[in-house]
Amino acid sequence: MKKFEIILFGIIVSFLIVSCAPRGQQQEEETTEETKTEKIEQPAAPNTLTQAEKDNGWVLLFDGSTTNGWRGYNQETFPEKGWEVVDGTLHVIGSGKGEAGGGGGDIITDKKYKNFELSLEWKVSEGGNSGIFYLAQEKPDQPIWKSSPEMQILDNERHPDAKLGVDGNRAAGSLYDLIPGKMEAVNPAGEWNEAKILVYDGTVVHWMNGEQVLEYHLWTDDWKNMVLNSKFKDYEDFLNTTEEGYIGLQDHGNDVWFRNIKIKKM
Repeated sequence: MKKFEIILFGIIVSFLIVSCAPRGQQQEEETTEETKTEKIEQPAAPNTLTQAEKDNGWVLLFDGSTTNGWRGYNQETFPEKGWEVVDGTLHVIGSGKGEAGGGGGDIITDKKYKNFELSLEWKVSEGGNSGIFYLAQEKPDQPIWKSSPEMQILDNERHPDAKLGVDGNRAAGSLYDLIPGKMEAVNPAGEWNEAKILVYDGTVVHWMNGEQVLEYHLWTDDWKNMVLNSKFKDYEDFLNTTEEGYIGLQDHGNDVWFRNIKIKKM
């Protein structure tokens, strides 16, 4: 009887060891995977890149504390007035004169870009207006908008441009004066918006706050017909948009803030 009890006890212990050990290992593995996931999904601090972004080829265009990498359009240096770096943002200081300016003017990157994905966050003041230029040329005595497609930045609720143009093609997120975006995808004045622009061999896509809002194709017959029926019809540099150009941020006389500006070449 004692021998049977000893054997039975041994069987029970062995069963417990076999059945419990894998569960413990599984729980440990699950915990480890959860920890890894938390690390991967943890957002980067403003104006920084995660290791995953760095590994994927992303590069910051604004470090949050200096104007390195930027200069005034048709200028050799960054504007001495009209722009400032404040609280980790690149801030257009409103002049109160709209297009009449009086501020620092538009700014562009030091480098040109061809195929890329651009990502940034912007916030506009009440009634504000600005824009993101890409594939811009730089020519003396010619404003940047005569050569460059523009993703519109706007307070859709208050600025009249949201109701001008055709079907909202001057509202935030749109290809300015050419293709409407989606107004419902845009956050109101005073709130941050995340914009993304993809340019690849003539294909261009705009996103606002994670939602694709438009797509078009440069140099096609559709592109040429669209431009020839717009305010840009008389500008050859716009009609024949260059394959490689500058990224630009617009000074339209209103307060606008930018941060987390980054780009990935493709």
